[in-house]
Amino acid sequence: MAEEEKSVKIDENSFENSEKLDDSNENSENVNLEEEQDDAEEFLKNNEEEKSNEELLQEEVERLRDEKLRLLAEMENLRKRYDRERLDSIKYGSINLARDILSPDDNLTRALEAIPQEEKNSLTINNLVSGLKMVQKEFSTILEKYGVKKIEALNKKFDHNFHQAVVEIENDEVEIGIVINEMQCGYTMHDKLLRPSMVGVSKKTEKTDKID
Repeated sequence: MAEEEKSVKIDENSFENSEKLDDSNENSENVNLEEEQDDAEEFLKNNEEEKSNEELLQEEVERLRDEKLRLLAEMENLRKRYDRERLDSIKYGSINLARDILSPDDNLTRALEAIPQEEKNSLTINNLVSGLKMVQKEFSTILEKYGVKKIEALNKKFDHNFHQAVVEIENDEVEIGIVINEMQCGYTMHDKLLRPSMVGVSKKTEKTDKID
């Protein structure tokens, strides 16, 4: 009987120890699960932070790239503008001087036109006229060397970009708006207007009703 009681006690102790062991293992498993869960959350959090940092870095790289491209574009525009201004200063730097020295050519033309036809038969006057024409031709050659060219206006269609109409002249033999008289020659310098041609433009004769 005593042996049976002893055996029952041993069994009870074994059961209790077994339950304690199970509880201990369960607690240990719960702790491990919690730790794994914490590790997983920490891992996800770190990944999110790393992803966020990568996105920020990528955005910063894109911003710097855009700034660099804009800066390069601005520098290229500045270079082109500088080159254009430099070329313009070379081409048109003397435009005011060229405009001013057109007056001697105008005076030569007026002087030649003022000589009466009968006096041109004189040898002395004829030599003078030839000399003035040579000077005028040389003058024109020098102007052309620097890009100054005379505008051909006579018998051309009136063009407000190059001509300035001073008067309208009745003429039924030509179309309306044809330059039939030139009071002063116009000039261009390269692709710019130096001064317009002062011209007379044709118009049709105005018809008047006859009163009987």
